[in-house]
Amino acid sequence: MAEDELVYLGRDPLNAETRLDRQHGLITPASRHYVRNHFPVPRAPSALVVDGAVRTPLRLTIDELRSMPSRSLVVTLECAGNGRAFLEPSAPGEQWRLGAVSTAEWTGVPLRDVLAAASPAADAVEALFVGADHGTPGGLGREITYERSLSLSDAMHEDVLLAHAMNAGPLPPEHGAPLRLVVPGWYGMASVKWLTRITLIDRAFEGFYQKDRYVIDGEPLREIAPRAVITEPSDGASLARGRLSVRGYAWSGRDPIERVELSIDGGKTWRRAGISPARSATSWRPWQLAVEVTTGEHVFVARATTASGAEQPLIPRRSALGYANNGAREVRLRAT
Repeated sequence: MAEDELVYLGRDPLNAETRLDRQHGLITPASRHYVRNHFPVPRAPSALVVDGAVRTPLRLTIDELRSMPSRSLVVTLECAGNGRAFLEPSAPGEQWRLGAVSTAEWTGVPLRDVLAAASPAADAVEALFVGADHGTPGGLGREITYERSLSLSDAMHEDVLLAHAMNAGPLPPEHGAPLRLVVPGWYGMASVKWLTRITLIDRAFEGFYQKDRYVIDGEPLREIAPRAVITEPSDGASLARGRLSVRGYAWSGRDPIERVELSIDGGKTWRRAGISPARSATSWRPWQLAVEVTTGEHVFVARATTASGAEQPLIPRRSALGYANNGAREVRLRAT
């Protein structure tokens, strides 16, 4: 990855934001896709084991998985902590601004095909996904691997993929090569990287990243909350008065984006923006609106609303660890 293609929050483990001001079009190149790693990149697993409450345990090599029927899906992934840096007082965790989000085309084997081949037992209720990455989280005091679970019904959704390719190319190491889970519509913590084992279990999983992290009020996080961001102009910009094209992106994992509205007076009045057609139900949608800007200071803000009427809040939503903070962000600029 080129040094200037990402905004680095940490190198080991690697955590870096995409530069949304450089995002054009739908797909984020792999080299500019945000990275959220909890531990150092591990040695690549050579196979995937499926065991636990199954009638037919499996061990599939990566080559065997690549040879299975695959499908491709455009998916927006967002870190649950995106926007945490704007909370006051601050919340613990990586201090993401708004760049912990990107969109890629993922190619892989539908998870339900592999689970069906393993033949879940009657008492299986969850699928536990185990990554090869491991380390000691702050405050825990012992080494663990990264693990998350899905209910069996969620795991059997047709769009959940065991991805082995990204943007029609090899899956990069920092993005989970050779195999990762992709759970469309959910925050990125569900899409376990460096996948090495799937264990079907007869109870609710209570591991660290299921019960202590990525939870709000004791409930594990699920679908991405609606959000619209302004990518052009940038905050603090100085520009000439007159006609200006404002653009950005909007997304939601809960239900489709219905509209994006833009205010250039700090939320007093709103205009509806034009939105590009959806490429998939779980990918962001570029939006754009031309406005007339007079001389002086201006406060731009965008908000998204979903088909069910869920509206992006204009103020931050705070949780103890700063998760799912989808409050709209102001962009301040000066026209001369």
